[in-house]
Amino acid sequence: MQESPYLEGRESLVGKFRKPTGMSASYDCIIIGAGPGGLQAAIHLGRYHRRALVLDHGSGRTRHALHIENYLGITAISGKNLVDIGTEQLKAFGGGFRHENVESVTVANGFVVTTDKERYQAPFVIASTGVTEKIPFIARMNRFFGRSVYTCIDCDGYRTMGKKVVILADSVEGVRLALGMKQMFTPEITVVLPEGVLPADFAELLAEEGITARAGTPQEFLGEPGLTGVRLHSGEEIPCEAAMLNYGYTLNDGYLAGLDLAREGNRAEIVTSHVHETSVRNLFAVGALRPGNPQAIIAAGQGCQAAIEINRRLLEI
Repeated sequence: MQESPYLEGRESLVGKFRKPTGMSASYDCIIIGAGPGGLQAAIHLGRYHRRALVLDHGSGRTRHALHIENYLGITAISGKNLVDIGTEQLKAFGGGFRHENVESVTVANGFVVTTDKERYQAPFVIASTGVTEKIPFIARMNRFFGRSVYTCIDCDGYRTMGKKVVILADSVEGVRLALGMKQMFTPEITVVLPEGVLPADFAELLAEEGITARAGTPQEFLGEPGLTGVRLHSGEEIPCEAAMLNYGYTLNDGYLAGLDLAREGNRAEIVTSHVHETSVRNLFAVGALRPGNPQAIIAAGQGCQAAIEINRRLLEI
């Protein structure tokens, strides 16, 4: 890790923690995941002259976003550019960044973080690894994903304004999504759910709202160069200019399996306090790992809060 000029002549508070045998290095805080929450936390900690290390496996949902348009102060930016700029910012303040896959976090003289390459120690850890979308295979998905095929109404619903939209889902959440999109963005909506998923009362509600419902599963997106429709496995073709997918997601939290964390909800999100601390003391979680809306700007704010709280506790050590 390249030391920041701000750290010259300063002794990190990690010196108050004994580095276990076989450890590569000790830090004030280890941040797992280079999304907006993790990067913002690292930037804040660097400005406090704390030694922070970001560990990231090189992917992440934010990097796949082509259009981030609701981030204060930025008219429009891709997720990749946002992450790349944030990474350079944290390095400018002395933060470390390594492409490593975290395999486990254990409680031992603070925390021991084990990756596929090294072992690290820190009194504080921030988990910021987000989620992975559950997306079924649909032919020609890559051609349109992020351009006219979306997964988040808060992120990209605005881009469907006035367009003919198909909602592809596997639960009645697709119905709620359709009703919301009609209120905000477009009246031309078709909802596609698997056979037997749509209850009669929900079907009646859609009909009252003028929203078309179809039973089936998507096979292929159609169009060249723009999206013009989706073909179902039955052979039916549904015209559309945009598609919103709603198949849920899974948490990227396997490395926390050995910890007794309080969780809630159907997806077992990690319960946190108002400063985003989990039920394990000094372990924080930000972004989509915890309940709430997983927007980039919200995750960044949570990372800021967590870093401020961690710095406050370091001052008390």
